[in-house]
Amino acid sequence: MLFRARWGTFSTFALAGLLSGVWVTRMPALKDTFDLGAGSVGVVLLVWGLAAIAAMQGLRAFITRIGSRAVLRVSTPATAAAVALLGLAPNFGTLLGAVALFGMAFGLTDVSMNAQGSVVERAERRPMMNRMHAGWCVGAMSGGLLGAATAALGWSFGAAVLTVGIVALPLALALGGTYLPDPPAEAAAGAGRRRLPGVVYLIGAITFLAFMAEGAVADWSGLLLHDDLGATQAVAALAYPAFEAAMLLGRLIGDRARVVLGSRGLLTAAGTGTFAGMLVVLFAPGVPVALAGFFLTGLMVSVIVPTMISLAGTAAPGRSAASVAQVGAMGYGGLLLGPVLIGGIAEGTSVHAGMAIVLVLSVAIVLAVRRVPMRASADIAAAPAPRSDAELQAA
Repeated sequence: MLFRARWGTFSTFALAGLLSGVWVTRMPALKDTFDLGAGSVGVVLLVWGLAAIAAMQGLRAFITRIGSRAVLRVSTPATAAAVALLGLAPNFGTLLGAVALFGMAFGLTDVSMNAQGSVVERAERRPMMNRMHAGWCVGAMSGGLLGAATAALGWSFGAAVLTVGIVALPLALALGGTYLPDPPAEAAAGAGRRRLPGVVYLIGAITFLAFMAEGAVADWSGLLLHDDLGATQAVAALAYPAFEAAMLLGRLIGDRARVVLGSRGLLTAAGTGTFAGMLVVLFAPGVPVALAGFFLTGLMVSVIVPTMISLAGTAAPGRSAASVAQVGAMGYGGLLLGPVLIGGIAEGTSVHAGMAIVLVLSVAIVLAVRRVPMRASADIAAAPAPRSDAELQAA
């Protein structure tokens, strides 16, 4: 039962990453299909992000009340269906409507799969969240390759996302039978107190900083190599896959490192390593050294968000889904704001100067982690004992 739940949740992360990867990779085709300028593309991305945050924040109590398993059984297929709908949009207005639906469904899936990951983690009685997020990296990289393949075959944006959405829909439905039921105390606790403990908002703030750093590197690394270091477009394009590959590697070993170093030790090392990686990038004498710096940055920053989500899942006993939803919404704010902030700095100076903000973010993460109480209640090993397979089956 636990094995099936573990792989089902991992696969949900991978499927969400794949859908996102195809969507991001085919953005140039979307721009051509609807004859959009850079500003209109920005509006599309903003609508998607705001819809995701609105769903995470606005439906937090609802997710807590009915549980992550029930939400995932609807939101994951809905995300696949919304991606397919993007391919059917006949004009820009309907595209924005479809993008809003996609963002809301994706936001619900994101929160619920993290909450389900917390359920599995507590049932396993060992850190698992970094491994779950490695599934996202696998899916995102696969989606990127799939998007590139459809582009090479000459498929339009509509044909690509419609096909991927239709194929993903039955897979999303099949995953519905793999999830664990949420602890019965969740709903009762969620219905009582509305405000979450202050530590949840501190965890959310650190997640905001980490997501901002991730988004900054993902969106601006190629431009830094091209504009500031003179790399060709082909070489500059290697920055993102190098970063994502390092993220995958970091998350595959992150849970074991957390057992050895402890949560605070891992997060402190990750923040310090992110600072070191960006120093290598910013002072690199050439492209190869800069690529190595991006790899180191990805390796280090990769474990911060999953570990913070894991801590959120145990920071408010009985309110795991609500805590994860709050932290997720705050994190996505950083993912939206980071690239915009760097763009503003780069506009008046250079991409090099804009990327220096990652140094500030990593220092802030290290300092903030020191204020997160690592009590026994926030330790996976101290989580309530899981129900037996018979009890899980009955639920």
